[in-house]
Formats: sequence, structure tokens, C-alpha cells
Amino acid sequence: MAYTLFYNPDSANLVIRFALEELGVAYDDHLVAGRRTGRDAAFHKLNPTGLLPVLVDHDTGQPIAETAAILLYLSDKHGALGAPVEDAAARGEYLRRLFHLSNTVHAYLRLGFYADRVSDDRTVAVGVSDWSCRQTLEDLAIYEELLGDGRPWLLGAAVSVCDYYLAACLRWAQLYGDVAPALSRGDLERFPKLVAMLTRLQERPAALAAASKEGIAAPLFLSPVRPAG
Repeated sequence: MAYTLFYNPDSANLVIRFALEELGVAYDDHLVAGRRTGRDAAFHKLNPTGLLPVLVDHDTGQPIAETAAILLYLSDKHGALGAPVEDAAARGEYLRRLFHLSNTVHAYLRLGFYADRVSDDRTVAVGVSDWSCRQTLEDLAIYEELLGDGRPWLLGAAVSVCDYYLAACLRWAQLYGDVAPALSRGDLERFPKLVAMLTRLQERPAALAAASKEGIAAPLFLSPVRPAG
């Protein structure tokens, strides 16, 4: 196997699995505990933060952590799902979108997912959750406008890791949250071009294969359901 993916179903590792399946590379996986406090010393040696995702590249023996870093590593190594260094304009757009998804979209959503951990005051937690939702809707308007030039995917004609990263974030935004999920299907319907992109993406064989391996049922991104168990 070229890689080992450490995972817990429907966690951030799901984005990496989408990429691995889309690339068609060989990998196996290793299930870890759902809460990082329950993850063993061997896992913490791979990633001292105790967080998922972690991908081990068996060509180098190197563990790689952080969602955007793994996606960038895979797209560069395999020459797909991103943009080449040689094309400065396309590369700049790719990095801009990838790190906006990681540093802004996903980060804002995480605050909403774990709002009760931000404050013991329920009123404050609800306020954090509401703020996270508002910020996410503002970001979705940016991506809706981006798709307005007729491109089928965020980077243009070809699917990329950015499409999968945004789609996974929107999946989780409809399912999870200490206070309440950030988004509803009704919220997403305000962005018809994004909905069309998500519809195409959730029908791709790679997306369905990745979901199956994590026990996730269709539909993946529009009105999704939580994995069983």
C-alpha cells in the first residue's frame, strides 16, 4: 500500500479519503478512537496534537497531518486535483481557495461545531454558533459568485481537492454542532450553483467509494444523514 489513512468515520479524514479515491492510489486505513483523549500513544507519536487526519506515505515513512497540508501534498505528488507550480496563475488561485477553505471556512465552522467548548455560558455558546453560521453563509456567497462564470468546479474545468473540501464542510455543517447544525438544506438552496456542483460531486464514483468505506450513506452533501453507530 502506498499510504495508510488514520480515520474515524465522518471526521476530517473524509476529505483525504475523497482525494485518495479520486486519485486512484493504493491505500489502507486504520480506525482510531472518536475522541482524541482516547487515542493511544502510537497515534500521538504520528501527530502530537492528537487530531485527525493523519496520512502516512510509505514511500518515505513520513506521517503528514493537517487537512490542507495533506491535500496539497497529494495533489503535488500525483499531479492531479490541484494546479502545477509551473502555472503561476492557476497555482495562485488553487492555493488561495485551498487555504481559505482551511483557515476560514473550516475554522469558522469548527467554532460552531464546538460552541459549548468555547464557553460554559449557554447564551455565549448560542451566540458563537449563530456567528459561525452567518460567517459561513457569507463565504458561500463568495463561492456562488465564483461559479457564476459558468465553470463546473471551483478551479475551473476539472474537479479538485477544493471541491471535496468545501463539500465535506457543508456536509458537516448540516449534521453537527454542540448547539445546532450551522446550515439547513434551505440555507444551501440560496446558492443554486453550489447546489448543482454538490449534486455532481456526490454522484462521482470516487465520492461514493470513499463514503462506503466510512459507512456513510447517500446523499453525501445535500440533506445528508449521520453514519450509523
